[in-house]
Amino acid sequence: MINLAIFGFGTVGSGVYDVIRLNLEDIEKKLGDKVRVKYILDIRDFSSHPLKELFVKDIDVILNDGEVSTVVEAMGGSHPAVDFSLAALKKGKNVITSNKEVVANFGCELLKTAKENNVRYLFEASVGGGIPIIRPLITCLAGNGIQSITGILNGTTNFILNEMFKNGKSFEVALKEAQELGYAEKNPAADVEGLDPARKICILSDIAFGHKVSPDSVPTEGITNITLRDVKDAEKSGYTIKLLGNVEKCEKGIYIMVCPFFVKNDAMLANVSGVFNGVRVIGNAVGELLFYGAGAGKMPTASAIVADIMDVESKNKLFDAAWEDDADPDYVLDISKRETAMYLRFEKSPDASTVKKLGLTLIEGTDSSYISARLPEGEILSAIREHAVASSFRIL
Repeated sequence: MINLAIFGFGTVGSGVYDVIRLNLEDIEKKLGDKVRVKYILDIRDFSSHPLKELFVKDIDVILNDGEVSTVVEAMGGSHPAVDFSLAALKKGKNVITSNKEVVANFGCELLKTAKENNVRYLFEASVGGGIPIIRPLITCLAGNGIQSITGILNGTTNFILNEMFKNGKSFEVALKEAQELGYAEKNPAADVEGLDPARKICILSDIAFGHKVSPDSVPTEGITNITLRDVKDAEKSGYTIKLLGNVEKCEKGIYIMVCPFFVKNDAMLANVSGVFNGVRVIGNAVGELLFYGAGAGKMPTASAIVADIMDVESKNKLFDAAWEDDADPDYVLDISKRETAMYLRFEKSPDASTVKKLGLTLIEGTDSSYISARLPEGEILSAIREHAVASSFRIL
């Protein structure tokens, strides 16, 4: 008998129980053993819940039960989630999570603790919800040198931008609709200001390149300043706008950022719409790949968690994620030195010398919106410092 415990019975935790119940016959057939959720840890009152016999309020009940081999951390936030995860690992229990905040900030310590106690810490659901991306990076793409990872990592912002492009809604109107539909929180800052995708691109960078990157070190811009004028200019020039997490491997470190990009309409990521996520990986052997699907939601996230449970319980381990908290202070490179083309919307047309210096091309149908040549970003920003610039976006 495989005995499981779930820490937290909110959207994700209840989803995990539902997926196990829904697919129990197939799960048990594949694992060759019976499976049950023995405990659910939650401090709230579930005395009238159909599963009331499973609920406990004291974590020690779970930690001291030698029959429990794997726990699912579905609590959210950093504390006590990381503390409970460490305690479970030290008690010889595998830990599965979707908690990107914990993985991004404490993953290195948690993975080390798991290894020391001969158990595993898995987190496929922490990036991209139901999209398989972490396991492919660790296993299927292990023979590649990863060159870059670029992703639409937040379904809320993708929905908002899609509404601005497809239906001509302002940011404010699209955000309100996202909140009404349950795609955005009452306080949407983590999404619209880019904090959520910053954590996720750090996790992917850690896995791909082997060194911890703190979300605090990632230059991050959200979508709150995107206007319908920017949308129209993008359309006129053959682009859409996507909030992307991007990391690129260089000889001496990485460029990493989260910001809105102009993306060519024929690019794979341009066609990821609605609340869906997409992650583009470029490897030196495999070339360009796109991982696409539901990036959040109760059942897709739970699906990824249950897959991790089956991984650890099958004992069919290939590789585990691992990275070091040893990055050189200069590992995250100054993005001002990164070459990029930029969309620039001026309050009034720039002078001829600026046009020449930046190789500016006027967007047809506009009088003061341009696409620059590909140059170091710092050079572009320096050249326009004396000009009134209404909007500027990097071009993928």
